Amino acid sequence: MTRYLIRRLIAALPVLLGILIVTFVLARLIPGDPCKAILGEKATAETCARWTHEKGFDRPIPVQLAIYMSDVLQGKLGNSIRFNRSVVDILIERLPVTIELGATALFLAVLVGIPAGIVSSIRRNSSVDVGVMVGANIGVSMPVFWLGLMLAYIFALLLKDTPFWLPPTGRLSAGLVATPFYEVYHLNAAPGSAGGRLLEFVSNFYVLNSIITGNWVVLKDSVSHLILPALALATIPLAIIARMTRSAMLEAGGQDYVRTARAKGLSERAVVSRHVFRNSLLPIVTIVGLQLGLLFGGAVLTETIFGLAGVGRMLYEAITARDYPVIQGFTLVIAIGYVVVNLVVDLSYAFLDPRIRLD
Repeated sequence: MTRYLIRRLIAALPVLLGILIVTFVLARLIPGDPCKAILGEKATAETCARWTHEKGFDRPIPVQLAIYMSDVLQGKLGNSIRFNRSVVDILIERLPVTIELGATALFLAVLVGIPAGIVSSIRRNSSVDVGVMVGANIGVSMPVFWLGLMLAYIFALLLKDTPFWLPPTGRLSAGLVATPFYEVYHLNAAPGSAGGRLLEFVSNFYVLNSIITGNWVVLKDSVSHLILPALALATIPLAIIARMTRSAMLEAGGQDYVRTARAKGLSERAVVSRHVFRNSLLPIVTIVGLQLGLLFGGAVLTETIFGLAGVGRMLYEAITARDYPVIQGFTLVIAIGYVVVNLVVDLSYAFLDPRIRLD
């Protein structure tokens, strides 16, 4: 297992290096002048020339790339040219929002998608099966931005005077403050240090932070703000997981060992749970892992519609503003997330199927 893990980590390095180089070059091929995007269209040529020189953008691209790669190896992602802040500090603020949203959406997708796929496979070609598959096809085909707007319209406007009202935007209601747990428990760490940044990063998970501090009002409010964007974001992965679960269950259900289990007199529930479902887990886990990576990297529309200041929305704004360090840093973090998710999925194979030996 250890040797396999080391091999996978080494194999991931060229992938991350390639993504870093491609992102670095493509960011500079985006049409438009970053000086005009940051300082405004009325910035003079002399001002832009001085600004470009100060930022180092007048150097040859290979030189800029070499400097940036050197900084990355030291754990530095540069400073945002738009906010004049460290990209790492911006990530500490924005990444927890996307992780909370993506994890909640995946939880909903798995909670509904897997049981729907199991029921659909058990009752193959029935009205239940047809209904589940029609719903899955609708879910895959439905645009996220349209669904998000419809959910906000229904639950925030049409149901505003009912117990089913849900907030359409933001992470917390006006007036509520999620006091960081390290302030509540007086955990001292130097600002800007690794320990201080870690504490700040964890505290930006509002749901987790409110549980740690015992602030149940903030917990209830933060969860209510997550429901609508998570529902909108979960629709496509839910449909894909349901379809994959059904397909894997039907394939496993036709194997000889399943017929043998039935011939031995096992109940249908035991056959489905012990033999069919367990042997369908590999493709299900694979598709869940892929959807998790897509959720963390593709929440731009959802975060924009529901006013969530996450990674996706920040990346879109950085592209619009030609904020090269933010584009590069955020893309690199998303790529690392994909690599980690795929690695976890591969490692899980050995536990799900004893016949698989990773070494």
